Amino acid sequence: MTVQRFASVIRLVPEKEAEYRELHANAWPGVLNAISAAGIRNYSIFLRDGLLFSYLEYVGDDYEADMATLSTDEETRRWWTVTDPCQTPVDSAEDGEWWAPAVEVFHTDGLAHDTEDAQ
Repeated sequence: MTVQRFASVIRLVPEKEAEYRELHANAWPGVLNAISAAGIRNYSIFLRDGLLFSYLEYVGDDYEADMATLSTDEETRRWWTVTDPCQTPVDSAEDGEWWAPAVEVFHTDGLAHDTEDAQ
């Protein structure tokens, strides 16, 4: 199985932080099921200094098609109506871009390295 990694960023509206945290602490089961059905695994969102960073692994065969299907899921679309007002694109986002993609500059699969051999 080939795993593709994706990361993206968006700003959190400061006065919406508590709401956003609460929403994600109680994510809707239908949305979680739709994410899984789209081939998304290990999906995480991190927060630091008002910046949301998302990371996911895609294990399907056609990312664009699976994301298109996810974007038409009725419950996911309702979820976005409550989460989107909590977010605002970063300044460097392209026109029409919501979550701006981040470029991977380093990755390791956690291979063990013997520090004595490196010296």
